[in-house]
Amino acid sequence: MKIAVDDLSGPDIAEFLAEHVRDMRAITPLESKHALDLDGLRRPEVTFWSVWDADVLVGCGALKRLDDQHAEIKSMRTRPVRQRSGVASHLLTHMIAEAQRMELRQLSLETGATEHFAPARALYTKFGFAYCPPFADYKEDPNSVFMTRTL
Repeated sequence: MKIAVDDLSGPDIAEFLAEHVRDMRAITPLESKHALDLDGLRRPEVTFWSVWDADVLVGCGALKRLDDQHAEIKSMRTRPVRQRSGVASHLLTHMIAEAQRMELRQLSLETGATEHFAPARALYTKFGFAYCPPFADYKEDPNSVFMTRTL
């Protein structure tokens, strides 16, 4: 697998992310949906990576800087047919290493609270993330959980 910074200009990643937003809207109430669209991911404070297996896009993820020491993990997604095959672990390892290279001291994230998101919560726990109160502009939400870890 190859992980590369992505400028979000290709049709493959545009469709992959559109599917992500559609999926999140289908299972999450609109007021609890925090997935960024293409414009939100193209902001200067966001670094976005795509994961390729040969010529097939299999995953993506982003870091959104909140300040000079803290970033948020955004848009973690694995192609459904590749879930539980190591794509997310490989990408999360890469993103944590990149955050350390950027001299960040903390990574945080918001994910869903329902059973659908249990594998994501387990992955983040395995990587040292712990539950925390809402951060940045988030508010308490019964559909969301918040996690963080120091680097």
